[in-house]
Amino acid sequence: MPRFQFTIHQTDGKARLGTIAMQRGEIRTPAFMPVGTAATVKAMKPQDVRASGADIILGNTYHLMLRPTAERMDRLGGLHGFMGWNRPILTDSGGYQVMSLSELTKRSEEGVAFKSHLDGTKHMLSPERSMEIQRLLGSDIVMAFDELVPTTSTRDVQAAAMERSMRWAKRSRDGFDAGGAHAERAALFGIQQGALDEGLRKASADALKDIGFDGYAVGGLAVGEGQEAMFGVLDYAPGQLDEAKPRYLMGVGKPDDIVGAVERGIDMFDCVLPTRSGRTGQAFTRTGPINIRNAKFAEDQGPLDPACGCPVCGTWSRAYLHHLVRAGEILGAMLMTEHNLWFYQALMSDLRGAIQAGQLSVFANSFRAAYRGGAAEKG
Repeated sequence: MPRFQFTIHQTDGKARLGTIAMQRGEIRTPAFMPVGTAATVKAMKPQDVRASGADIILGNTYHLMLRPTAERMDRLGGLHGFMGWNRPILTDSGGYQVMSLSELTKRSEEGVAFKSHLDGTKHMLSPERSMEIQRLLGSDIVMAFDELVPTTSTRDVQAAAMERSMRWAKRSRDGFDAGGAHAERAALFGIQQGALDEGLRKASADALKDIGFDGYAVGGLAVGEGQEAMFGVLDYAPGQLDEAKPRYLMGVGKPDDIVGAVERGIDMFDCVLPTRSGRTGQAFTRTGPINIRNAKFAEDQGPLDPACGCPVCGTWSRAYLHHLVRAGEILGAMLMTEHNLWFYQALMSDLRGAIQAGQLSVFANSFRAAYRGGAAEKG
């Protein structure tokens, strides 16, 4: 397998059907990456994540640097062997979690000094340290370190953060390239910033292309701005990036978010939603999400989703899952999560098939009508 090779097989409007080839395996795009924050996709065994159709998962630099630490992970042979997942892993840079989870952060040109949310210990995360941690983890796709500010910030604040992120992107590139054998087999993605401002997004994209990356993420979205505003950015932002490289929309999202983003040219996604929702009793179905805790499911002998081919829907009833979740049984979280991951991977497979057939608009409109219409009926 090559170090990193992205092939676009077919397009349908702005949407692309492709394959990323890496040494640990191929990634079919559009792709959804289940989130394995702390070296585990919560409530799932790795082989079951793979059985759902996932080609790649995501690990979290911030959480893993604090516990069990990147250095320990390295001594134990890296993240893949540690957690028992032998396919590609993308690791985020830790920047978002530093901003959102840590106490007493102090930003500077060097990086972000912060106190751990676990025990209050002091740490510094810089572009160089982020690259080092991701190298110690053995990441296949490494994310550049960037600075995220709220979309409600002033344009001056957004511009300053974007410009700093581009300086950090260059330092990330240099730090990654100094990684020896790891750099020879892994890939590095840059992250476009600029909030909801088209001019800032263009400046960010141009700076990233000048540095040169294997792929490009659209960052700074799905942080509370709403779907309409997010789609407004996605109407132009992917086109500002190198069309020959993968485009990754970070932290997205809801099923209809993904469908709309694929229509706008996005190739890769990640989100905690299917796993987190599963643990809290929400199941995704073709006719919208349902809350299995609802009393109306107490004696419902049907599957979570009659159109789903997952092992859960083929074996257990809504009534049984209602019982497990209401009783707080661990198996309830496991089965609900498994179903949701299968749902997301089936959606990605359907999107890839629709692009291949030149029928994406037909599929997308049909999906939205059923998903939103069913959700509206359920209240």
